[in-house]
Amino acid sequence: MSRRRRPSALLTAFLLALAGCSAVPTSSPTIQITQVPPRPAEDVGIEPLSPTRGAPPDEIVRGFIDAAASTVPGHPIAKEHLTPTAAKTWSDSTGITVISPDYATVTTESGAVRVTASLIGTVDQRGVFTVGAQSVFSRDYTLEQVEGEWRISNPAGGLVIPSLDFERLYRLRSAFFLDMTGQRLVPDPRYLITGEAQPNTLVQRLLDGPSAALAAGVRNPLGGVDLAGTVAVEGTSAVVDLTGLSTDPAPVLPQICAQIVWTLDQLRTIRTVEIRIDGEPVDITGVPAQQTTDDWSGYDPEAMPVDAVGHYIDRGALRTVTTGEPAPGPAGTGRYGLTSAAVSADPRTGSLSFMVGVRETADASSLVAGPYGKELSTKLNGDTLSEPSVSATRAEAWVVRNGTEVVRVPDGGQAQAVSAPTLAGLGRAEVLQLSPDGVRAAAVVDGPRGPALYVGTVVRAQDGGVALRDLREITPSLSRVTDVAWKDGGTLYVLARDAGQDRSVPYTVGVDGYGLTDVPTSGLPTQPTSIAAAPARLPLVSAGGTIWQLAGGTWATLVRGAEPLPGTAPFYPF
Repeated sequence: MSRRRRPSALLTAFLLALAGCSAVPTSSPTIQITQVPPRPAEDVGIEPLSPTRGAPPDEIVRGFIDAAASTVPGHPIAKEHLTPTAAKTWSDSTGITVISPDYATVTTESGAVRVTASLIGTVDQRGVFTVGAQSVFSRDYTLEQVEGEWRISNPAGGLVIPSLDFERLYRLRSAFFLDMTGQRLVPDPRYLITGEAQPNTLVQRLLDGPSAALAAGVRNPLGGVDLAGTVAVEGTSAVVDLTGLSTDPAPVLPQICAQIVWTLDQLRTIRTVEIRIDGEPVDITGVPAQQTTDDWSGYDPEAMPVDAVGHYIDRGALRTVTTGEPAPGPAGTGRYGLTSAAVSADPRTGSLSFMVGVRETADASSLVAGPYGKELSTKLNGDTLSEPSVSATRAEAWVVRNGTEVVRVPDGGQAQAVSAPTLAGLGRAEVLQLSPDGVRAAAVVDGPRGPALYVGTVVRAQDGGVALRDLREITPSLSRVTDVAWKDGGTLYVLARDAGQDRSVPYTVGVDGYGLTDVPTSGLPTQPTSIAAAPARLPLVSAGGTIWQLAGGTWATLVRGAEPLPGTAPFYPF
């Protein structure tokens, strides 16, 4: 899925904005991306220059870094900046290190040229981005004279590339895998170089499987499958010929087709996909040979229930954002004195079906649950409970009890503990939100540096056990994070401190930590305290005890032209 970014106010010129995709030249070290500058207007095909005669050492080093911004396989111009021996052994395929464009070069006492810069992050050989941890990139380049010209003798493997060049040449796309229920596609972000190889590279990413962070939470029916030949594109149609895939059992074929079609659809130049197995077109009843995402809409990674209108709490009562009217049933009357809530829908009908809510007293909290619009009963108690969260793939709610225990409450069942082995060492979890597909969870954890944003993977064992694994910080440049919501399966809205004015403001960021971008605050009466989001829905915030929605770059009241409606804790059903 492509993500559009606006320049942010935090870290400015270091960041990238990616939209299309292809293949990473080979691999790379680490990148921390925080804000996205305007997209350069230069032609992607601009190639770097060979070293000039008599160039001093620092110019050779800068030329070598500039030469990383090439679309030519093997980066031959970059090799011209190396000694003959180094050129034979250096590989551009071991990773990409993205640095700030204002990097510095100085000559050390030993005569080496030292490059220092802000480390934005790294992209590995499979196009997987890893955010940097606000660290500094530093590397010493040793040079020798070759026939009277300075050349680098110790280049490290992989590419070092300034962020603006990376943004110009690389695009963000997702490889789509399946949630464990097989109901929904899950995005796995990848960064790929522009060019005609994009369709082939993107399909190969599917065959290679999910990233390490996501692997335990998804299924990949394409595991062990190969391409019988290069993905062929003619006009707006692509042909994908697979080999090594058994046509039995047949139910797997729809999932495989959905993966491939939704993944290639991101390229926009491709409108239809024909999928073959060992040269023979797949034969699925009711599905044409030329497939589109419409044929696999049931796997839509951004699908929302028909009745998924925003809700919020007003003086303990559940209300809807359409008119501010009470929600049906006793929850809408305020009987339970709710402080927060969540609702999920029946995937078969799209009707809202399962509801949970948290109510608080001076010294305790309780979670009530039951059918939407009907009586609710107490399912869980604790000193504190976080706002509940649901996903679109399972009828269950998650909360954090007492800041340390992650608990899930199935519809009609009893509360069950969720193992969260990495949470204990991070701090106290104040917020936890499941992704729409239920495969990831975002958490605001108050640790030694204050509240920070983490994302982990939901792993479900065959014996019924559930774990939240590998919580990793994705916005190290932000401080005082207060809330988070899922815009879609690959993008988050975050409320965090504005470094310039010491207030809470909204941002968007990719699930991998890429592209932290500020969101307008125009129209808000005061700083927002909570945020809600969902695919294809207007984001909502509570600010000054009232509910607002973002439309056209400005926050507006729920009813145009009317006074803001009082309320807190907005959310969307899934």
